[in-house]
Amino acid sequence: MTAPPSKSYTHRAMVLGALTRSQFHLSSPLLSEDTKATLDALYALGTEFTSNAKGVMIHCEEFRRAPGTIDARNSGTTMRLIAGLSSLLPFRTTLTGDQSLIRRPMSPLIDALTQLGAKCEYLGRRGLPPVTIQGPITKPRCEVAADVSSQFISSLLIACSQKEGDTSIRLMGETRSRPYVDITIQMLKDFGAEVEEKADSLSVRGAQKLRRDSYTVPGDYSSASFPLAAAAITGGEVTVRNLDMDSPQGDRAMVDHLSAFGASVTVFRDSVKVVGGNLEGTEIDVRHTPDLFPILAVIGAVSKGRTVLKGGEHLRDKESNRIVTTTAFLRSMGAKVTPTSDGCEIDGVERLHGAAVDTAGDHRILMAAAVAGLVASSEVRIEDNDSFNVSYPGFLRDMHQLGCRMEVRK
Repeated sequence: MTAPPSKSYTHRAMVLGALTRSQFHLSSPLLSEDTKATLDALYALGTEFTSNAKGVMIHCEEFRRAPGTIDARNSGTTMRLIAGLSSLLPFRTTLTGDQSLIRRPMSPLIDALTQLGAKCEYLGRRGLPPVTIQGPITKPRCEVAADVSSQFISSLLIACSQKEGDTSIRLMGETRSRPYVDITIQMLKDFGAEVEEKADSLSVRGAQKLRRDSYTVPGDYSSASFPLAAAAITGGEVTVRNLDMDSPQGDRAMVDHLSAFGASVTVFRDSVKVVGGNLEGTEIDVRHTPDLFPILAVIGAVSKGRTVLKGGEHLRDKESNRIVTTTAFLRSMGAKVTPTSDGCEIDGVERLHGAAVDTAGDHRILMAAAVAGLVASSEVRIEDNDSFNVSYPGFLRDMHQLGCRMEVRK
């Protein structure tokens, strides 16, 4: 099968494409619920789009005041990147999201934007969306808590490359999910911008002209982890194409994790093949790869011996509290798993059993539970039939193609 396009790259390319102020073609984008939220937000701010079979043409002559509140829906990346973009504009922009998103933190980013001169106001609980932002930001330095979400740093990097004057961004605490910051820096450089990296700060030259006519979105390791894991736990064989082993994507680590569990992994120039085998527990630090936590826990649940997943304190601030939702659904299926403050500890069992799974609306919990169902002794019923559309619209199609029996019941 072919890996779907990367959600992380698609979000960033949409925003950077609009900032080129030219006719920009985004090739092979992921068009999911999350990335459509970013398109809709950019449209509200004056960006024009046309689509064809090869991708999306993006053009923005000048940003305008949004006619109403911008709804980021379930997309934290949309909320954070558009907040940064809004800080460049001399009028108020109001951002909100669904019930899950308005429980996710915004204060580290809002505090940093305020230090740069933006006028920000929370419309509900302090530190949480909905929020209004008015720019333009002009001040030369800020500091941001780096141990909550890398998206705050990515938002600041893009915004500060466009503001007047240079900016020093001081990173407070250990940076979580650092590979996503690396993706943003790489993409800014791909669009002609400069970022200087220091030990505990980032320096960004202001008013940089972004130049790029087109950009092709690479394949996504985060989504590919589900079919690769399916092969590992069922004793099957899956080859996933469109995966670049030189990519800065943090979830590329899935290749190493599968090997550590004992699966047979073969890496080619642009694809990865996994063959299942006798799996044994291992210890994995997920501080930079939180999206892999649910599916790694599934593998650990059916691996011999003990698996420890650690370093994921920030898992509590995802679409759901993933420590709670992951351990809850696995325990309901007979796994021996204990939640910890930063992950979980698992003692493998020979086989899982059927259960009714509550995903809390989290797309990665749905997909991890579906993969777990492949090695369950009876039916697994997932009380969520569509949240995979947030990040991997082709999930059911691809799993059917691989021989998995999954049925959607309305």
